[in-house]
Amino acid sequence: MKLFPVILSGGAGSRLWPVSRELHPKPFMKLADGESLLQKTFLRAAALPDVEQILTVTNSDLFFKTEEQYRKLASAVPTAFLLEPVGRNTAPAIAAAALFLAQTAGPDALMLVLSADHLIADPIAFGAAVEAAVLLAQDGHLVTFGITPDHPDTAYGYIEADGHKVSRFVEKPSLEKARQYLASGNYLWNAGIFCFKVSTVLAELEACAPEVMTAIAPCMTVSTASAQALGEDKITLDADSFAQAPDISIDYALMERSKKVAVVACDIGWSDIGSWDAVSELSTPDENGNRAVGETVLYDAHNCYIQSNDRIVSAVGVQDLIIIDTPDALLVVDRSRVQDVKKIVSQLKEQQHDSYKLHKEIDRPWGTYTVLEEGKGFKIKRIEVKPGASLSLQMHHHRSEHWIVVSGIAKVVNGERELLVNTNESTYIPAGHKHRLENPGLLDLVMIEVQSGDYLGEDDIVRFQDNYGRV
Repeated sequence: MKLFPVILSGGAGSRLWPVSRELHPKPFMKLADGESLLQKTFLRAAALPDVEQILTVTNSDLFFKTEEQYRKLASAVPTAFLLEPVGRNTAPAIAAAALFLAQTAGPDALMLVLSADHLIADPIAFGAAVEAAVLLAQDGHLVTFGITPDHPDTAYGYIEADGHKVSRFVEKPSLEKARQYLASGNYLWNAGIFCFKVSTVLAELEACAPEVMTAIAPCMTVSTASAQALGEDKITLDADSFAQAPDISIDYALMERSKKVAVVACDIGWSDIGSWDAVSELSTPDENGNRAVGETVLYDAHNCYIQSNDRIVSAVGVQDLIIIDTPDALLVVDRSRVQDVKKIVSQLKEQQHDSYKLHKEIDRPWGTYTVLEEGKGFKIKRIEVKPGASLSLQMHHHRSEHWIVVSGIAKVVNGERELLVNTNESTYIPAGHKHRLENPGLLDLVMIEVQSGDYLGEDDIVRFQDNYGRV
């Protein structure tokens, strides 16, 4: 048996703002143990028996962040990537993954589709559920995982089941309906985890969702040829043909239409971490029901969740609040209204406020930068460059830059000159000069950049050469 976990890593996770943002979405959220949801998903998949390769489908803008997360795990399991130019939901993503595996692993390969942002607390029970799903998938079933519910919940879709047989899929119900489903004992939460043979899912997609395959099949042909021509080990999906795919979930496109669907009921300690209320349940409460991550001082506070990594948070005479503090945004929400956090994100988008999309610390393929301060005519950044990495060879029309090395050593191209800048040294780059910053050392390069000029936008950049395909 060849098992190929397919990790779907997309979506903004807007209900978990301000930690989850468009360019730092929910899968990259770190939990209290320091691991992100994405890393936990990868390790969970890698620990399964007979895993040949882990395939990740993610947005092209998140590739370098994803690759860096995997690199920190030092896993020996081979990886592959399909990069989406835009999100088109789970059906096109799974179709592309199945076509990729049909080419590279053969039609009998087994896919285990996992969401990158779920948490599973019982890995032994998860392994047993995967084993049961594999047996059904080898018999030609499209297998979905159903979670045995322990309370009525209106945030999940439900599956009505009789053993492995699926009677029907049910949308998120009212609280009254959810109570009825729990009492009946015939309903499971829809976990969004799937297992099937490549040949089975492709045949069923052709039969049940031909509009998906009509778009994705030629997209994969073009994209694979392009990757081979460029000698790349990842496949970036062709933007024009991928945009023709319908924006539809695998549930709507296939699972609710196919006659080959089976379900594995399981109790694996599953949570989709869909709100701050769910995140709070991961911490141990004190005697007043308060839970905290970070330093807090509370007086007459009850049933609150507080998360802050950078500064102390105090609360007096409050209850049932969730308080999330980040360097550039603060969220205060009543526990009963956590699902409405996404409405704040919608307002920020309408206002074109950067905080819906970016954190104060910005990830780049070469490292990170943080804006420390900015005002009229100036901006100050802290820049950290990974060993062996380099920024693009570039030029700015409207700003000059002063670079001061704090630690490490910098190899700098400044106009016609190439020089090494050591710790406590600096160099000045006038506007219009071609320049490049590289870290030739074995340790991180940390430097301060002081920009000055009449326009300091990130779009004032002309790239001449780049190691990361951004020219």
